[in-house]
Amino acid sequence: MPVRPAVLHAAASAAMAPAHAAAPAPAAAAGAAATPLVAERLSDRLAARLGRQIERGDLSPGERLPTEQALAQAHGVSRTVVREAVHQLKSRGLLRSRQGLGVFVAAAPPHRPLSFDLGVLDSMQAVVQVREVRRALEGEIAALAAERATRAQVAAIRVALRALDRAVAAGGDGVSEDLAFHRALAEATGNPQFVRLLEFLEQYLQDAMRVTRGNEARRADFMQAVRAEHRAIVEAVAAHDPAAARRRAVVHMRRGETRLAAAGLLPPRPAAARTRRTRS
Repeated sequence: MPVRPAVLHAAASAAMAPAHAAAPAPAAAAGAAATPLVAERLSDRLAARLGRQIERGDLSPGERLPTEQALAQAHGVSRTVVREAVHQLKSRGLLRSRQGLGVFVAAAPPHRPLSFDLGVLDSMQAVVQVREVRRALEGEIAALAAERATRAQVAAIRVALRALDRAVAAGGDGVSEDLAFHRALAEATGNPQFVRLLEFLEQYLQDAMRVTRGNEARRADFMQAVRAEHRAIVEAVAAHDPAAARRRAVVHMRRGETRLAAAGLLPPRPAAARTRRTRS
């Protein structure tokens, strides 16, 4: 099994005690098999749980949400946590209030906002799945940046890379600088949607990147490899070579996963998978 790095769960607390026995409440539909939540932000977890129930149809459009107290008892959390979770779901358009009547499930919106289940942070293997999504993005971002980057944008990418090198040399983890470097590449595509997608993924990857960069900082050869991979991407973009930029960006992402596996943070790949990759 993959090792679960403490940084992904550092603030997890002991399970909150389940609610005391109470008379049946209208929470049955929302929390029939509810178990107490354990998380750094319980409101996020509760919002994700209720959101899944709405998406599955367990809570139907127009249906009244159980009372705040009933939800708190059903899920083993405080009423403050329930209020925060409900606020999140309202901001996503999944719930709406009716003055004096309560909170109701909203009709399905014509356009659903992009979101990931918070379970993507539950293991390093799940983190790699998000990295695979990012890998597909980074390859195309690098290729388009190579096609479209202006001289000023190439200069900005180089500045971001130097900032990353300085942060690491000063003993920092370089996470924010690493993200800024990749955002500079995205901005050079001239397509703001890439920047927005990367910003969306960052909220799920920041803690995982601390694990990744912390792992790489333990070995000088890892750090040198990362720097070389970054420089190779920048040089391909500066040379306006889309094929090379795409290839080097994908290689950088794949080698990051290989370094995690070398440190024992990921399970070894099946032999068949390694064989297929060697042949490709």
